[in-house]
Amino acid sequence: NKNLFFTNDIEESIDKAGIIFIAVNTPTKTKGEGKGMAADLTNIEKCARLIAKSSSSNKIIVEKSTAPVGTGKKIKSVLNSENSKIKFQIVSNPEFLAEGTAINDLMNPDRVLIGGEESEEGDKAVNTIANIYREWLPENKIILTNLWSSELSKLASNAFLAQRISSINSLSALCEKSGADIDEVSSAVGMDSRIGDKFLKVSIGFGGSCFKKDILNLVYLCRHYSLDEVAEYWLQILKINDFQKTRFSENVINELDNNVKNKIISILGWAFKKDTNDSRESGAIDISANLLTAGASLNIYDPMVSKSSIINDLTELWRTQEVDENIIQSRLKRVKLSNNIDESLYNSSCICVLTEWDEFFNYNWEKTKNRPEIIFDGRNFLDTNKLKIIFKKVISLGK
Repeated sequence: NKNLFFTNDIEESIDKAGIIFIAVNTPTKTKGEGKGMAADLTNIEKCARLIAKSSSSNKIIVEKSTAPVGTGKKIKSVLNSENSKIKFQIVSNPEFLAEGTAINDLMNPDRVLIGGEESEEGDKAVNTIANIYREWLPENKIILTNLWSSELSKLASNAFLAQRISSINSLSALCEKSGADIDEVSSAVGMDSRIGDKFLKVSIGFGGSCFKKDILNLVYLCRHYSLDEVAEYWLQILKINDFQKTRFSENVINELDNNVKNKIISILGWAFKKDTNDSRESGAIDISANLLTAGASLNIYDPMVSKSSIINDLTELWRTQEVDENIIQSRLKRVKLSNNIDESLYNSSCICVLTEWDEFFNYNWEKTKNRPEIIFDGRNFLDTNKLKIIFKKVISLGK
């Protein structure tokens, strides 16, 4: 059946629609109240005003964007102020799609969350949206809540996942000091049925567009309600994430005799995880910036992230840190963007594998000419035993 259409006539499409999904970016505020923590709802407000302006009949507005608690109320307020003649029902239906597996996550989700206003009209709107999902999902996977619970559940889910990553990463530091093996600890902990084994893989830290932004939203919300102790608890997860990236950078510098000036370091992987070209909040950005600041030269390769994105990521990070523009340009001159693994390894002193690409796992390291003596596995996914035959030092987190 031909039921998918594309158009650039936004106003007409809005007017004809009975249900409208808002799925726009909600970045962290860079100025004003809540700067650095609260979500910037500018794009959502623009959508709400356009919907109100273009509507001549009642609508159900579905909030898909990850947004702080109270966003639905904000949307309703904007709609009513712009068009008081039309009845709008706001439904929160947060997405839980992961990059690289989005279609499977849509068709086989753990759950679908739908929240609405606690009224007869609100219940009707919630069930209208639920009926869409009932076409392919069993009833027990569809959770109906109030509007605020749905909005908060999305933030809470991402916060809990990030918490697990920071927890195992914090233990990796203890393992390195005590002689324990992080993989063995992770396996033992994950076999507890009350805990499970997901998101217990040690790494250089979490990245992507959601985790950091959502935790900051949660911290801002807690502070808004004067729950300072709760806010500090969630903020600690981000501190551990930064600590892990800093610790990795320092380990690299220490292994190179505390002097990386005039040394070339190969950076393999820039995306925050494999099977995506998304580098937002990627650990590779901070680690590379730390190494460049220390004086190193970098050969960077990622199979999907564009060269322009890599340069832009570094530039934007330093600009947020208010680094002088001349210093930024000087550091960027020590960055070489490679077209393949072989090219990135040329004349390097060590290798840092920062994204778990299959290409890196399957690479024939033995064929590498003039290979460096040290390889750092920032994702703990390479075959350590095999690499120990090839490299003088194989350094994995938590080993």
